[in-house]
Amino acid sequence: MKNLVKNFINGILTIVPIILVIYVIYKTFMFLDGLLGDVLKPHMKDDYLPGFGLLLTIILITVLGWLSTRFITGSIVKLADRLLEKIPVVKTIYSVIKDTIGSFLGEKKSFSKVVLVTVPGTGMKSMGFITTEELEKFHSPLQNYAAVYIPQTFQVAGFTFLVPKNEIEVIDVKPEDAMKFILSGGMTTKAKKENFPA
Repeated sequence: MKNLVKNFINGILTIVPIILVIYVIYKTFMFLDGLLGDVLKPHMKDDYLPGFGLLLTIILITVLGWLSTRFITGSIVKLADRLLEKIPVVKTIYSVIKDTIGSFLGEKKSFSKVVLVTVPGTGMKSMGFITTEELEKFHSPLQNYAAVYIPQTFQVAGFTFLVPKNEIEVIDVKPEDAMKFILSGGMTTKAKKENFPA
């Protein structure tokens, strides 16, 4: 009976992560393929192949990215950018989306520095990521502070704290390893043994 239970648990540990990854990839593929695919399907009918919408979406984004670097089309993009940043409510949504995408794909990527911060009054450490070190625009006393994002275990949510720069300890850990370590509650043993300082 013990062997049966052990084999069942091993099956869960082996199969469930694979199934979940396949499911996430499938849902992501279907969403991206449907962006243009839903427009093309009624016109192409039986000739439509799964993935064609995704391919066209990638091509369209690439072409628009190229056009944004040209003089005339780039000027139009900049004009649209300025207009969106002046419309009430819309400017907040637009700036959040723009800054979030830029933090992952832009030249100055956020989440590139893994840090330790001390929990006040406890001596305990919490691991997080510096998202920005430029806080002067909010208030001059914040020039010596940095924004540190602390993810929560087993979920996507987290907290952003403004921490004095002299109280932040930058550690030499890959951001993806740190994120896995935090989100798993420290259960990623490979990250603990090989990538984190003793």
